[in-house]
Amino acid sequence: MKRTKEHATVIELVSLTRQRQPRIGARKLHGLLQQPLAHQGIKLGRDGLFEVLRDAGMLVPPKRAYHKTTHSHHHLRRHPNLLKTGVEGQVVPSGCEQLWVADITYLPTREKTVYLSLVTDAYSRRSSAGTCTPACRPKRSAGR
Repeated sequence: MKRTKEHATVIELVSLTRQRQPRIGARKLHGLLQQPLAHQGIKLGRDGLFEVLRDAGMLVPPKRAYHKTTHSHHHLRRHPNLLKTGVEGQVVPSGCEQLWVADITYLPTREKTVYLSLVTDAYSRRSSAGTCTPACRPKRSAGR
């Protein structure tokens, strides 16, 4: 019976905290609630808190990234990394503008996701070109 009252108190404190921070997880809650629980004479470890929250259906599912920008399992030809498997071993630039690398990433905004592509000097790590587009589709360059 005492256990049930303690669990009800814990659930009430968690509910109050989650009104301000709806996605706060059990580990952070454990740290935040130690003092209020101690004032009420309740000892509850991290695993115990997880159990109470699980039983009450109050565990917050982890947020997962939904953008996957790399698709390696396809039928298209994969080009080897010539910088690592070159004729004379690994290529290491000794100055600026000897080796450029390109990459693409996504940037979530409030309205939608945009894709950022950059061309960077491998030696200085300075970006020399870049575009931001609403879709991740290939475009023909001016030289093609």
